[in-house]
Formats: sequence, structure tokens, C-alpha cells
Amino acid sequence: MSENFTEIWVYLAASPLLGLTLTLVAYQVGMWIYTRTHLNPLFNPVLIAVVVLVALMMGTGTEYGTYFEGAKFVHFMLGPATVALAVPLYRQFQKVRGSFLMILAAILSGSVTAALSAIGVAWALGASRETLLSLAPKSVTAPIAMGIAEATGGVASLTAVLVILTGIIGAVFGTWTLNALGVKDWRARGLAMGTASHGIGTARALQVNEVAGAFASLAMGLNGLATAVLLPLILQLIF
Repeated sequence: MSENFTEIWVYLAASPLLGLTLTLVAYQVGMWIYTRTHLNPLFNPVLIAVVVLVALMMGTGTEYGTYFEGAKFVHFMLGPATVALAVPLYRQFQKVRGSFLMILAAILSGSVTAALSAIGVAWALGASRETLLSLAPKSVTAPIAMGIAEATGGVASLTAVLVILTGIIGAVFGTWTLNALGVKDWRARGLAMGTASHGIGTARALQVNEVAGAFASLAMGLNGLATAVLLPLILQLIF
């Protein structure tokens, strides 16, 4: 039985559609669990999908490159999905325009704090210089973070993993943290989620409240810009 399964898997693994199909199925499994738990952030569908796919790849010995041949279509769709975040932002444009100074202060302070706190904690734990440089842009969306890491001497692949982990952690614990801190303004909550945990946190904010989602999508974009400009300057001062 196991030999038959292995033969079937080897045959299917040669098709690029396998990676795409597995990704969609894994995410649907995550969404099913997520809705069954009444949108409990601990059961974030992205987290569940990642765990399912990693377990499947490790269990079958599938190389990441083989999987990505099919999954890269999902990767391509990240661009249109990011652009689509402009829709809730447009709907809340009046609130955004009236909060310009608050947004500017939040983005600048959040960008610097995210980088310095990550570097400080990792340095205290004895991380190497290369790891510190890879960790610094972890709160920025993956394409920008990987570009920053490459430009500053970090490892882009390590940065990509750290970015995903940051987004998942933010989506899982962000709402609870903001509740514990007594942050009730949806604008502030959205800015915090978008700045700290980029796209995955923004998706969570959109599920909770449209105003929070709009401000999170704005924060995600502006934090990417701010980090790309400020982080190289900060790293020059530190290193």
C-alpha cells in the first residue's frame, strides 16, 4: 500500500498543479477550522495552512522548489491582493485625511521601534551580525523586507521566514494585546496591526473592523516605505 502511495505521489509531484492544489486545500482546511472556532485568532488559517504544508512536504520528502513550481501562482496573486487593499482605504478616506499627523507619528515611531526592538533582543541573545541584519526588517511586507535584507547584508531567505512568523504572531496575538492595553480607537488598532505585522496582520484587522482594516492597509504600505528609507541609516549608526 505504501509503495503504491509513493508511486502515485512521485507521479503527481511532477505536475506544477500539485503545489497550487495543496496550497488551496490547506488554506481551506485552515478556514474551516477558523470558522468552526468562531474566528479564534489562535487558529489563524495562514498558520494552519503553513503547518499542514510543511508537515506534508517533510513527510513526503518534497523539495521546496518542486512545491513552489505550482504555488508560485499564489505568490503572483499577492500583488493584486495588496492593490485590492486600496478599496477599504478609499471607503475610509475622510477619516484617513483627518488623522494625518497621528498616522505620520505612528508610522515613524512604529517603524523605528520594530527594527530596534528586534535588533536589541537578538543582540542580547547573542545573534550574529548577519542574523541581526536579516531580522531588522521583519515587520515589513516580504518583497520589501527581502530587498532591504539583501541591500544591507542580511540573508533574504531568513528574512522571508521571519516576516511570515511576525505576521502570524501579530495576527494571533495582536487583538488580545491591544485589548489588554485598552486601545479602543479602531484607527489606532489598525495602524498598530499594519505596522507591526504587515499583510497577515492587515487581513486580521479587516476581519475585525473595516476602519481598522483600512488604517492597517495604509500602515503596511507606509511602513514599508519608512523602513526602506530609515533602516539603512539606522544600521549605519549601529554597525
